[in-house]
Amino acid sequence: MFGPPGAGKGTQSQNIASKFNLHQVSTGDLLRKEVENNTKIGKEIEKNISKGNFASDDIVNELLQKLIKDNSYKNRIIFDGYPRNINQAESLEKIIKTENQSINHIFFLNVSREIIEKRILGRVICQKCNVVLNNFYNKQEVDDHPCGSQYLFKRSDDNLETIINRYDTYMKKTKPVLDFYKTKSEFHEIDASMKIDEITAKIQEIIEV
Repeated sequence: MFGPPGAGKGTQSQNIASKFNLHQVSTGDLLRKEVENNTKIGKEIEKNISKGNFASDDIVNELLQKLIKDNSYKNRIIFDGYPRNINQAESLEKIIKTENQSINHIFFLNVSREIIEKRILGRVICQKCNVVLNNFYNKQEVDDHPCGSQYLFKRSDDNLETIINRYDTYMKKTKPVLDFYKTKSEFHEIDASMKIDEITAKIQEIIEV
């Protein structure tokens, strides 16, 4: 599942995972889990982060390989926002081929920066139930949220300057990966300016064909 920050990758991955009994995998979550569990890899990740670097491709690939080898996840994984570069894409292809698995669908949620700005600037997350709402699009739901407004918060990086930088960086860095996959019949570009349920319905329609 590809798409710039705010395109709805996480939301759509969750919806599809729930509908088809799949497992949503975010590399960020995998890395955080290793750090929290204080594993050998987790310590290496922390060392990289403390120096202002990202986790290396080797570390990410190692964690994913372990996950893909797990029979309970076999051919049932949604990769949320991964791979992020050509090296990761090529490594993923090799791992999946080695494990006799396949990539069935590649979705790119394409949406303009203007829409992304409104989505992210209005985004609030419930600390209690983890639901994501939007002050622009779900105002009534925000006002009536059963957990209470005291649990709703905005992420510190949800500001205009960060949004513009993250969007432009993502589109620049991800273009080679999208070009890598675009020639494949499994690639589908989705208009992510649509409503959430419309996007979900479109993805489900493609999967169920």
